[in-house]
Amino acid sequence: MDFGVTPLDGLPLPPRVTICEVGPRDGLQNESTILPFGVKAEFVHRLVDAGNTVVEAASFENPVWVPQLADADDLLRAITPASGVRYPVLVPDERGLDRALDLGVTDIAVLGCVAATFPRCNPHRSVREPFEMLAPVVARAREAGLGVRGHLSGCFGDPWDGRVSTSQVVAAATTMKTVGCTELSLGDTIGVATPGQVAAVLDALVAAGIGIDEIAVHFHDTYGQALANALTALRRGVTTFDASAGGVGGCPYTGSATGNLATEDLLWQLHGLGIDTGIDLQRMVDTSTWLAERLGRPSPSRTVTALTS
Repeated sequence: MDFGVTPLDGLPLPPRVTICEVGPRDGLQNESTILPFGVKAEFVHRLVDAGNTVVEAASFENPVWVPQLADADDLLRAITPASGVRYPVLVPDERGLDRALDLGVTDIAVLGCVAATFPRCNPHRSVREPFEMLAPVVARAREAGLGVRGHLSGCFGDPWDGRVSTSQVVAAATTMKTVGCTELSLGDTIGVATPGQVAAVLDALVAAGIGIDEIAVHFHDTYGQALANALTALRRGVTTFDASAGGVGGCPYTGSATGNLATEDLLWQLHGLGIDTGIDLQRMVDTSTWLAERLGRPSPSRTVTALTS
């Protein structure tokens, strides 16, 4: 659908946006149904066929904590890489990096946390330890020529410490940039962010010297604010958005977090503003419908529901 370019309140909007499709990793890790790696590989291929150029494919986290992704090695061997597509893999430590390098992975993701309590539950360490562990992982990855995506969890609050301050986010983001992350994804891990808070955090990061082009956003829809938050980020100049096919997933460490922002819902908004994504909405709807059948439940995406009813 061609709606034409639609600036809001006279503010220019980016002509093109990149979506980092996180369904195969962040989406499936919180689903009760554990899919065979062959189905996951088909899921990844379907996403690429729909036009996605960044697909978070897997995770090397301990299968005790994330059993849904325990077959990451088999999955990565089953994926046929497409030209021009990146497949980041979440790497928690140097052992995970070794596995990634052995499998020929070209992009990794690492995880940092803003709040003090959340890291003790995920990944079961103190607030400084994740950053201390990141440095050698990122250094080795960069030396090997890998792209390093830094996921920063709890940027707008966590279930134990409550709301986090903007200064905490700036400090954590600056640390992740210093250790060598090439992109920072700001996670609203439990879906509590509001547009004003998103604007304040983005403005503070830019004021601290982090370029808006280095920032991605990752919203959950616990309070129904994900699309409003995405629009706020878009108006601040963000051009990379994490989203999950059909809105699957959440956070396995927080019971209150509902699914990720649905890729189809984000596409409906972006395409309605005349912004190019390179992704075919109908193919995404078909893929999410296919996935929902294998998960044994309907897709929570409103756009998927609307276009299939």
